Amino acid sequence: MAAEPNYRPDLALVHHLGFGFHADLCAPGVLALLEPVRARRGLVVELGCGSGLLTRHLVEAGHRVLATDASPAMLELARTTAPDAEVRRLALPDDAIPECDAVVSTGHVLNYLPDEPSLDRALTAAARALRPGGVLALDVCDLRWGEARRGSPSYSRVEDDWAIVTRFSLPRRDLFVREITTLLRARDGTWRRSVERHENVLTDTSRLPELLGDEGVDAEVRPAFGAEALPEGLVAVVGVRRATR
Repeated sequence: MAAEPNYRPDLALVHHLGFGFHADLCAPGVLALLEPVRARRGLVVELGCGSGLLTRHLVEAGHRVLATDASPAMLELARTTAPDAEVRRLALPDDAIPECDAVVSTGHVLNYLPDEPSLDRALTAAARALRPGGVLALDVCDLRWGEARRGSPSYSRVEDDWAIVTRFSLPRRDLFVREITTLLRARDGTWRRSVERHENVLTDTSRLPELLGDEGVDAEVRPAFGAEALPEGLVAVVGVRRATR
């Protein structure tokens, strides 16, 4: 039996309600990078769109967007959040990424893959999907992400109708684990509990420009997409496909 995807309905909803700040933070920088794509009305493929929080910014800026995610619950939310985007299920690294003029992603989507070879396969697929002049803009957790959070205390947040508690661990230098418990209030006033375990593979991001360069994408690792301040250990990988493939 295939494993259930991360972000099942309860956690997907809690993430949507309480954690849209990262997409809002990154949107101005991502949109600036995509301006040449918008000008020629190119297709933007968003990987790991979640509930459509960045998707909404892309559509409102005039982009033609294909928003993808592996979580059916997230896709259901995205269809409501960004109704003018095309929304489709796509599970990396095996599902094909359509040919496009930009590939974007926020929320360290590639780090949710099971291991570094899978992350590399997905990144290679994204590079190969780009048309000449196409833009790549995504964020990735470096090895520093885990080191910066070693021994971090649990995180908790309580709102009127939901609550979340997250415990962190670093079993290996390249593996960051979140054990997430959510509580949602039902209409009758009772609370429903749900638990997920998220494992994030971490990587030395300094090696990614060479990997992308071998696929015809001139890329660099940056501290941010634009003027935003990303959390420690999270970097932006930004590149452009060369004019000839």
